[in-house]
Amino acid sequence: MILGIIIACELGFWIAILAGLAARYILQAKRLGTTLLLCAPLIDLVLLVAVSVHLGAGATASWHHGLAALYIGFSVTYGHRMIAWADTRFAHRYADGPAPIKVTGRDHTQRCWSDFARTLVAALIAAGILAIITWWVDDPNRTEALTGWYRILGIAVTVEFIWALSYTIWPRQVAVPSGYTPHPSD
Repeated sequence: MILGIIIACELGFWIAILAGLAARYILQAKRLGTTLLLCAPLIDLVLLVAVSVHLGAGATASWHHGLAALYIGFSVTYGHRMIAWADTRFAHRYADGPAPIKVTGRDHTQRCWSDFARTLVAALIAAGILAIITWWVDDPNRTEALTGWYRILGIAVTVEFIWALSYTIWPRQVAVPSGYTPHPSD
């Protein structure tokens, strides 16, 4: 049941974003678009309530409940950025907005470190949700499946750290078009 709700919430999140952007740029209904985009965080709240009600009714926590915590943590920290990413592309495609910029060099490295910070916060939120669920249920036998998620969160943070560190050591280079000969003043 919870897995189905998680999938429905993930689909609902993206449907709300795509519908909001379509309303904003294709239908030129800015207010409707904003309203639909604001539905995306409400979907996280629906998921949190569903998990709480399910466990409060006596269900034993499974990996699905941990996945819900992970989804909420990452949705809270990356949600705005994902919406901004999609918004830029919709604006470019349907409203003659500027083309998305591929960041390179120092800017890309800074973005990688920003992603590391976001992932760390997401992991802390997810870990907090897992801890609160464990405390609230107050039955180690019913919440045993949640403890493995702490290791997964640690792995996600570690991978993001290594990713950012690698781009600090080897920054992403600017792509040079083939056949391009730089001018002496470049």
